[in-house]
Amino acid sequence: MKSYGTNTEPVHVLFVEDEFLISEWVTQALSELGFCVHAVGTAAEALLALRQDPVDILFTDVNLPGDMDGAALARRAREMQPDLPVVYASARTSMLNPAERVPHSTFVPKPYEPSAVARLLAAAVKAAPAERVPA
Repeated sequence: MKSYGTNTEPVHVLFVEDEFLISEWVTQALSELGFCVHAVGTAAEALLALRQDPVDILFTDVNLPGDMDGAALARRAREMQPDLPVVYASARTSMLNPAERVPHSTFVPKPYEPSAVARLLAAAVKAAPAERVPA
């Protein structure tokens, strides 16, 4: 089984998904592939995690509960960490207008396979210009 991350540090993924079963499944699968996953269900929880925890990449659903969706979350996250890689996910491919995405972000349609997402996340982190924050 392939492991993602550096030789000494796993990739820290902030995963924002309000559907419990999807969140549990993807978190477990990514963790088994060597990622360190912090899963939350709302944008507010994600912003708190960004302030408190090391995050190498934001993987967020577009449609989130509350008054902030995944696109607004990504914009706020980039204000906090300008070079943070962002991957959006949604079952409704037309839900996120490309103009609303943060620059150099990626969109993955649902349903997706966690192993394919793992490759995408690892590639996005590798391509990011920012240095990783140590744990």
